Amino acid sequence: MRSSLKISLLLLCCIVLGKLSHAQQFVLSGTVYDSSKINYVPGVTVSNKAGQFTITDSMGRYSLTVTEKDSVTFIFRNKATQRFSVHSIPDPSRFDISLRVPYKGKYSTLKEVVVFGKTYREDSLENRETFAKAFNYQKPTVRSTISPDGVAGADLDEIINMFRFKRNKRMKAFQVRLEQEEQDKYVNFRFNKTLVKKLTHLEGTQLDVFMARYRPGYDFVSNAGELELSQYILNCSYKYKIELLQNDAKQ
Repeated sequence: MRSSLKISLLLLCCIVLGKLSHAQQFVLSGTVYDSSKINYVPGVTVSNKAGQFTITDSMGRYSLTVTEKDSVTFIFRNKATQRFSVHSIPDPSRFDISLRVPYKGKYSTLKEVVVFGKTYREDSLENRETFAKAFNYQKPTVRSTISPDGVAGADLDEIINMFRFKRNKRMKAFQVRLEQEEQDKYVNFRFNKTLVKKLTHLEGTQLDVFMARYRPGYDFVSNAGELELSQYILNCSYKYKIELLQNDAKQ
């Protein structure tokens, strides 16, 4: 009698476990918004038919384990939404909903933001306007001026500046540095990683080494067209790849 009871219980457990195994489980997740569809709603209870539940975090996000035959409801301030059938949800990994209540929390989504990037030319012009005095610096010399009365004479400011040796040296050095920075930026603008990677298919460390080793000078870049610069990059990549193969063969 006891043995038959054990067998019956064992069979019952097998049947129950078999049914459970056939019920595919997966994670339902998403974000809960308020009626504006902008503000996140924290503290929303997400519950399935089995009584399992989770609560949305400060960003309105949730995740709950469900089955294909399951359904979920969202409860906020003791008010529940309709039940949503899991089977009818197109993308369980992104099931976002909007409650019919306003909620102003700490976080919200931003409306569309358009970012305008400056071109190299615009940056260069802005830089020259900012440091116009340094870019336009010329060594002081004796210059003539004409007074409002029409009398010609020497420019006293220029004469004074001729003897301000430290100031003149500092201004000249600053001018040279600004011009060098402008040239470096122009080379970076044209000889950039996006272009080099597209032409050479190099990546990671190999790309970094190539960029440093075969960086062209300003004179070449300023006079080269797009085709000429691209050919230069390809020619250098052939040399570099041969070198890489030779190094691999030695190892």
